[in-house]
Amino acid sequence: MSSALRRVVGRGKEEPRIVEEREYTIPLRRAWIAPRWKRTPRAVRMVRAFIQRHMKPERVVISPELNELMWSRGIKKPPRRVRVRAVKGEDGVVTVYPLEGG
Repeated sequence: MSSALRRVVGRGKEEPRIVEEREYTIPLRRAWIAPRWKRTPRAVRMVRAFIQRHMKPERVVISPELNELMWSRGIKKPPRRVRVRAVKGEDGVVTVYPLEGG
């Protein structure tokens, strides 16, 4: 096996190991203070800020499922609160998912 082939074969993308996993109910009522056409973007920023404050990650990633949940009623009417599951990997990145059945 050539060294070039060995380098390509050995580069399988591995999932980072889960270090910490928490469940939160994030209140988003303060997003309703914003003008109507800015409410959902503000709610998304509030989710990021809440996770940043509580888990001290290097980076916060919002999953596509949570993003769809936040935007499901459009830009004017985000949810008043959202239940999430925050998963911190060993690389320090926190990924936020909606809580199933909550």
